[in-house]
Amino acid sequence: QVQLVESGGGLVQAGGSLRLSCAASGRTINTYAMGWFRQHEGKEREFVAAISWSSGNIYYADSVKGRFTISRDNAKNTVYLQMYSLKPEDTAVYYCAADRSFGVSDYAPGYDYWGQGTQVTVSS
Repeated sequence: QVQLVESGGGLVQAGGSLRLSCAASGRTINTYAMGWFRQHEGKEREFVAAISWSSGNIYYADSVKGRFTISRDNAKNTVYLQMYSLKPEDTAVYYCAADRSFGVSDYAPGYDYWGQGTQVTVSS
């Protein structure tokens, strides 16, 4: 089993930055693809970004491309989401997820483990 714990969320003004972290425990995630998803209030969970185990493949949703950067540190068993130029529409609960397969995916049901989420609120 893999436990994922997100941190780094909070309240920020539009145009600001935040860095989310996702710390894994229970076993190494070095061979897992990792993803970030978000859920706006009252809406379904949506894909944000994904990264392969080697960081060789990275995939972003169009809505965050050029503003968000996903990265990972396998030595620390941690994945990051650096968010720049935040907009009010980025306000959501952000979730980290782990996929035991090697490929990156935007398909939420394909992920095997999920964190509890961290709230990001962007004020206008």
